[in-house]
Amino acid sequence: MQETGSMTAMSKEMQDCVNACMTCHTVCEETMSSCMQAGGQAQMQIMRTLMDCAEMTRMCADMMMRRSPMSAEMCAMCARACDMCAEACMSMPDDPQMMRCAEACRRCSEMCRAMAGATA
Repeated sequence: MQETGSMTAMSKEMQDCVNACMTCHTVCEETMSSCMQAGGQAQMQIMRTLMDCAEMTRMCADMMMRRSPMSAEMCAMCARACDMCAEACMSMPDDPQMMRCAEACRRCSEMCRAMAGATA
């Protein structure tokens, strides 16, 4: 089947949001690996939040790339997951990987919140 060009080009804002989601997903995955190596009860509680955020950001990026009609709602949920993950990571301010993850989550949250408010 040949593509007829019925899909409009992705806006710069949406592409930036997809990129922020994928970066956040990657950093959350790396942070999970770091947590597993460190161990401990606090790390295990943060792991759940990292897993939720990693999955949510990947799914959100996928939905935007395929122009899902539910992507605005997904962006709102993704922003919430990123906020929760950033907060969890901030509970360990001496860990540079956690701080990198918190920053990626905050950036993704801001971008997703903007996309959630944008009219599709």
